[in-house]
Amino acid sequence: MRYLISSLMVISVIAGTPIAPAAVARNYDIAIMNGRVIDPETMLDAIRNVGIKGGRIATISTEKISGKEVIDATGLVVAPGFIDTHFHGVDPFAVKLALRDGKTSPIDLEAGVFKVKDWYDQKAQEGWQANYGTTVGLPMIRMTVHDPEVKFDRPVEYTNVFDYINQVAKDGVAGWSITKSSIAQMNQIMKILDEDLRQGAIGVGIPINYMTEGLTSYEAFEAQRVAGRYGRLSSVHLRYHGLSQTPTESPISFDEVFANAVLVGAPLLVCHNNNWGWWEIEEKLQMARDKGFNMWSEYYPYEAGFTIVGSPALRPENWEKIRGYKYEDTIFDPLSSKFLDKAAYQDLVKKEPGHLVIAYVPERKSWIPYWLAIPHMTVASDSGSARGIDNKLLPWGADYTKYVGHPRTTGTAAKVLRLAREQGVPLMFTIAQLSYWSAKHLGDAGLQSMKERGRVQEGKVADLTLFDPKTVTDNATYKLGESGLPSTGIPYVLVNGTVVVKNSVVLPVKPGQPLRYPVEEKGRFVPVSIQKWADEHTIGTRGIPDLNDEKF
Repeated sequence: MRYLISSLMVISVIAGTPIAPAAVARNYDIAIMNGRVIDPETMLDAIRNVGIKGGRIATISTEKISGKEVIDATGLVVAPGFIDTHFHGVDPFAVKLALRDGKTSPIDLEAGVFKVKDWYDQKAQEGWQANYGTTVGLPMIRMTVHDPEVKFDRPVEYTNVFDYINQVAKDGVAGWSITKSSIAQMNQIMKILDEDLRQGAIGVGIPINYMTEGLTSYEAFEAQRVAGRYGRLSSVHLRYHGLSQTPTESPISFDEVFANAVLVGAPLLVCHNNNWGWWEIEEKLQMARDKGFNMWSEYYPYEAGFTIVGSPALRPENWEKIRGYKYEDTIFDPLSSKFLDKAAYQDLVKKEPGHLVIAYVPERKSWIPYWLAIPHMTVASDSGSARGIDNKLLPWGADYTKYVGHPRTTGTAAKVLRLAREQGVPLMFTIAQLSYWSAKHLGDAGLQSMKERGRVQEGKVADLTLFDPKTVTDNATYKLGESGLPSTGIPYVLVNGTVVVKNSVVLPVKPGQPLRYPVEEKGRFVPVSIQKWADEHTIGTRGIPDLNDEKF
């Protein structure tokens, strides 16, 4: 570990060449004075004045500047706004929590959305405090095919998907999760995925772990191929997430999606690689990047996860037999503020499989220090939506103590900054984990809006987070009434050049912009056909029998 940290110290070298003043005008919309500007791409780490005009960084200078609004950043770091690629909390209060944690782009790339066009239109109409973006979610699309009794009359996102999950489970058959698709059904699914990608979705969200029994390897391959036709990412929750015994090791499920990504030529984001086998997956990702592949991963710095009680990972054959955990020690219900014994767990699964619980993974405590120091392992909270004790979404003006859920929704970025400070990780490196590397990988995938973020450079979008490196910390805990306590030591946050957090107070402004690919005139859908492939690549097999009639 010492070797790893010391080898990374080179990135904390302070840039020695001053940046020449770029602006003729001296009066800006906002002047940020005397801040410690840190930009991981150019390696700048120096005291500078930053002038913002028209939503962009107009100058970074040693010269004195003025502005309509002046922020004294003495003692503060001026960093690129934090980017969270796994932020399910697409509701106003959760975004408010994210802003207090320094996040300017909290986006959901794992679960994603169904009806992407309507979702972006709705967010634009409502106005949003932070930047917003999404993938198209495979589970929701499967639900339209395998649970046809459910009618979707609105965009389906994390805040409402559990209503549908609970609804389809009433007859005891969650088709979206456990039913295998025929070739005809796969074509229905892939065509919908293609349409939402045409509408600008960032990629395809494929949480395979929630569909382990129903999603075949062939369907997962085809879903990644749909994304690959657009050159867009697959954001994947691995099939055997956290399991440690052959043949259900996490790295084996990584190999599944890794091979697909290489073959279809598409980027790959491994969601929350913070369970057993993470070390093998990280080594393979590094080797892939060395060979030119656009692949990376996420982690969050907590010992406990947050998932639906109906998740296959929590079933006795996995949780007890493979992982060796006891329910009464590891499964915590935040709404009742109690740990669940096995009987209570099984009862809740039957009544409300979409109910969210906190799941402790004791081994993580010794792993977290490593994650803080792994290049291209980005920080992403896997946040939940912001709900109160009645399980209803909290209004924007609610008291922070009313939030009931996992503290990672509230304090992930600040906790990483605190832990990294305690571990002696260079600040330049931590900021790269919190912002730059996510922006770089998404930008390299062709997402123009991310080429302009994750950096503190002249001409780039002014998404900025100002924090005190000596005092920044998380305050949220697992306790009822404390899970929503906001981070402190982050007094200013700017989104698209607008101050959204001022003196640690979130202002009622909505400067957020969509993070999205351009809408394309035509889709790129290609029908799935095993028979067509067989006819083209074999000799003398035509008509014996029609492979597309089979289920795979």
